[in-house]
Order: sequence, then structure tokens, then C-alpha cells
Amino acid sequence: MFNKILIANRGEIACRVITTAKRLGIRTVAVFSDADARAKHVALSDEAYHIGPSAVNESYLLGDKLIEIALKSGAQAIHPGYGFLSENPEFVDAVEAAGLTFIGPSSSAIRAMGLKDAAKVLMIEAGVPVVPGYHGENQDPVFLAAEADKIGYPVLIKARAGGGGKGMRLVEDPKDFAASLEGAQREGLNSFGDASCLIEKYITQPRHIEIQVFGDNHGNAVHLFERDCSLQRRHQKVIEEAPAPDMPDDVRAAMGAAAINAAKAINYSGAGTVEFIVDGSDGLRADGFWFMEMNTRLQVEHPVSEAITGLDFVELQLRVAAGEVLPVKQEALSIKGWSFEARLYAEDVPGGFLPSTGTLDHLQFPAGSAFEKGAVRIDSGVREGDEISPFYDPMIAKVIVHGDDRASALNALTTVLQDCQISGSTTNLDFLVALSRHAGFSNGEVDTNLIARDLTALTAVAPSSEPATALAAVAALGVLAPQPADDPWVNLVGWQQWGTEPRRQALIVNDQEVTFNVTILSPTTFEVSWSDATLGLEVIDLGEGRYDIAYDDYRGRATVFAQGDDVSVFMDGKTERYTIPQPNFGAGDDDASSSVILSPMPGSITKLDAVAGQTVAAGDALIVIEAMKMEHTLAAPRDGVIAEVLVEQGDQVDAGAVVIRLELLDE
Repeated sequence: MFNKILIANRGEIACRVITTAKRLGIRTVAVFSDADARAKHVALSDEAYHIGPSAVNESYLLGDKLIEIALKSGAQAIHPGYGFLSENPEFVDAVEAAGLTFIGPSSSAIRAMGLKDAAKVLMIEAGVPVVPGYHGENQDPVFLAAEADKIGYPVLIKARAGGGGKGMRLVEDPKDFAASLEGAQREGLNSFGDASCLIEKYITQPRHIEIQVFGDNHGNAVHLFERDCSLQRRHQKVIEEAPAPDMPDDVRAAMGAAAINAAKAINYSGAGTVEFIVDGSDGLRADGFWFMEMNTRLQVEHPVSEAITGLDFVELQLRVAAGEVLPVKQEALSIKGWSFEARLYAEDVPGGFLPSTGTLDHLQFPAGSAFEKGAVRIDSGVREGDEISPFYDPMIAKVIVHGDDRASALNALTTVLQDCQISGSTTNLDFLVALSRHAGFSNGEVDTNLIARDLTALTAVAPSSEPATALAAVAALGVLAPQPADDPWVNLVGWQQWGTEPRRQALIVNDQEVTFNVTILSPTTFEVSWSDATLGLEVIDLGEGRYDIAYDDYRGRATVFAQGDDVSVFMDGKTERYTIPQPNFGAGDDDASSSVILSPMPGSITKLDAVAGQTVAAGDALIVIEAMKMEHTLAAPRDGVIAEVLVEQGDQVDAGAVVIRLELLDE
């Protein structure tokens, strides 16, 4: 076994590897960019080295620098995590040429599965079923459009070197094929350095089911059952579970055998995942699944498989890389219970799932394990006070639960998500709670189109509750009484010389400015009136922002976090957010919002289809911005003429930056 390893990654996966390494007595070496100098993975490691500026191509993608640091630190092996260089065969070759061990598969195995078209040819030879499509070298757009016609719409365009939903476009109408191909090629080139694409038949009621495999250097290979990753948004996984709902034994056996055949066809060693697209229109069948791709690394969702097998996959990776025989046999493996994982991201769901940035001013998770098996497990690479930057994936945490059966595990997932408290960055937490409560999902009726079908209901913003709103108004005034103190002046919070004259406080509630009248009846009791509502509150301080709340015949608990102009109330399993409005001293332009196009996030301009003087119609795509590894299109908000283009292709822009100004068409 190794004495010291370098982790060529950051964030949550770096913390995950460090945890297992420490348990095994292995020292760890971390690397960090400028943005990550005080990151959690740096604090957890035994030693850490600066690797470069914040941009990944100047830091975490510098293979030569990583190897140099590994040698300097005395590390014997490099664990790549996932993403970055984890599936780069040239990096594997360089690691081994330096006399180090790569904790993962061989470069030949990565190459065999790295290009989706070549991988599918190989899988056909190995007897693994493959989705109908075009996987050849001809990349002429006219030729590919003709192939799509032969396959039959809808079709899926996929960057052959892609992954994680990048470089992928669903095309349902032939007239959209050319633009979709161009976008997939551009995203494939920007993300993977390869613009080549393949075309596949799109299964109309698809399920995404993947098989976890492990191999060693002694010819052994096993599968560790399936994960259902069908709950996706724009081909990005949102909630994963293991095992898959309604999975018949014969289908599980057939998929497991196909996955092992795929692994053995390339002499696979280490952790890998064979992903299948499954026809869910008439139940799961042994002849109704097809190979999509193989991920030659550890997957983000591996904790759900760890939960149902009782194994530590990072430990298995380390043992196999050290030359040991795989310590598990297929016949000894069995499924124990059910597990879910929800990906908690900094993103603006009502705003179109745009990545969000910000400082995590308040971050509290329910009690549970971290990076280790447990009924509740929270894997996170950030802490309270950390910043979600535009340079990396905006994941805050993976929330994992394990229960005896699917119903109890799903109930636990809902409860744990409701108990998460986050302030300082917009997140998808409410969306995850709504998804965990979705009736179809609860019944196991899952497919990759579920979120898109019910998107309106899943992203609906619930009206603020009256008790939380009243509490926010009291908190915004700064009159919540602290616990009794020795200093009598501290105990006078909220005291007024002239009786109980109401105090006024404005808040933005559900995008509307509302004025509240707060009457302080005692240090702990208040009457709050606004619009047509009046509520009496008793608020007892429990310390650290937690309060006992009583109104009418109800008594419960709430947490309040107020910083700057923002007030967050965590109550009854919900997060309520309010803003204290600031005076607007400028003369507003009623048409200003439709006269400019703003960047909704920090990012890079990757495509610019706009010039001054150009006539545009509402909805015309004008700019493509890449942020946090994904492309986002900015369109004209109305008909008009472009008065000014304030950016150039390749520019970096901040959130809220004006990129285009419009003027009205001449009447």
C-alpha cells in the first residue's frame, strides 16, 4: 500500500479521497489554485502546494506541474478524482513515465472508451447492445443531417469526447439540426478540445441506468449493481438512487453481465461505470437497454452504491492501484437497503437553472457522516464563509441517505433536505425538496423527461408564510431580544421611551415591496401588521440565531440569519428569503429593462452574433456565455435595433454587466 498520495483535484472529491486515505494511514498532498488557497480540501490534507491561478487551464489541468509536485513531495501515486485530468490518457502516460502510479485505469483503457464513436464499435464487437446511430468520422454537416434523417427524429447530437451533459443537444425538428450541431461542436471543442460529434436515436421514454464495475490487474472484474440516474435536467444528473426502481432480477443480471463484458474487453482495472440508456415505456426488459458510454473513473454518485454494498470505493481504488487482488467476489455481493443522493448546487432555478455565485454566509447541514457510510451522509467541499466562485463547478454538497427500503429512504431525503440551511448564494434546495415529493418519482415512475414535463410545478415559487414573514420584519428591525445578559443596556433592545408606537419596516416579499408595522409589546412579544394581515408573535432567543416561536395555538422553532440587506428565515422545513429595499435616488427608465441585455452570471463570451445597427426580433440568439463549464444563450428581449455591442468574443464579463444596448425600431 502507498505511504503518500497526491490528489490532482479540488473540492468535494478531494475531501472524499483524503478521508479514506487518512483512515488507511496514507498521507495526502493537496494542490490549490489562487481561488482555493483557503479551501476545505487544503485544510484537510497533510500538506498542500500552490499550483497556479484560478482558471483551471492555468492550474488543475497542468499535468506536468502536478507530477513535479508529486515527485517533490515524495508522493508515490496520484489520485485524479473526477473531471479535470481523470480521463486524460496522456496524463496517465506521463504519470507512469515519472515512476509514479496512476490510481485509475490504464491509458489504453481510457483511450478505448474516451471517444464515444470508437467505444461503441468496440462494444458491438464485445457483444454489448448499442443504440442505433452514426458513429463515423465524417463530420460534414450536410452528411450528418442526412444521417439524422435516416435514423429518424428525435435524435441526440453528442460530442464524442463529451461527458456530464456538455456537448449534447436533443433535436426534435430537422430545421433545428444545423444550429444544434454547431452548438454541440463548439461546446465539445471548448470543453474537450474535440469538435467531432456522433448522432444517435433518442429514446422517447428513456431511463438512464448505470452499472458500477471494478477490475484489478489480475484479470478479475465484478459489478456492484446499478444506479438509476434518470432524474436529469439538461442531461445533468440531479437525484440518483440505488438500486433502480422496479428492476427485475433477470434484467439486473443481463445489464451486469454486459457491463463486465465491456470492462473485460479493455482489460479494465479500477473503478468504472458503464452507462446504459433504457427503454422505460413498457417496463424494464433484458432486450431493452443499450450501451451509451463508459466513464473510466469514479462517479460523482458513487456514494449510493457504497451505501447499498457496504464498500468503500476509494479504498478499493487504492488497493487495486497498489497491485492487490480485488478483495470482493461477485457471488458474495448483495444489495442492502436503498440509497438516494441529491446534488445541492448554487444555481438560480426560477431564473433558468443559471449557475450562481456568492459567499456562503450561513451554512448548516443536519447531523450526519461526511464522506463515509451512514444513514445520513453529507459530502461537501465547502464550509460556512467560503465563496462559490465562477471558476469551478457550483456544487455545494451531495446529500446522501440510506434506508431499509425505497419509501423510507425517500422520506429521509426530503427531511434532510428541508433541514439544510444556506444563505448568501441562491441554490436549488427548494427544487430538490419539490422533486423528492413528486408523486411520480415517489411511485418509482422515473425517466429522463420527468423534470422537463413537470418543470412548471417543480420550479413554482411558493408564497411566503405569514409567520416567517412577520418574523423577518421583526428581525430586520433589529429588535429581537438576546438572551438575558448581565449588562442592563443589552436587555433594553427594542425599548421605546414613548410607549408602543409601531415601527415601520419595508421588505421585498415575493418580488413586491411590503411595509410592515411592528408593535413591540415586550422584549419577546410583537404585533406585526401588513397588507390585510396581523399576527402576534412570541419570540424566545435560544442562542446562535435559533428561536422558539409562538403564535395563535402554534409553537415551534426557527432560525434567523440576517446580514446586510438580506434576511433568511428557516422554519417548518422551508427557507424564506427577504431583502431590505434600499432607496432609489436615480430617475428610472420604464423601458430600461428591455433596452439592455445583461450578463446573468460571470463568464466568457464564446459566441457573438450581434453587430451595431443590426435589426433583431424578440427571442433572437445574440450571445453565448460559458460559465461553470456550461453554455448559456442570451436572446433579444424585444424587437429592436442593436445600438451598441459592448463586448467582444473571448471577453470575460461580470454578472450584471451590460453586453448589448437596444433601441426601438423606427415607426
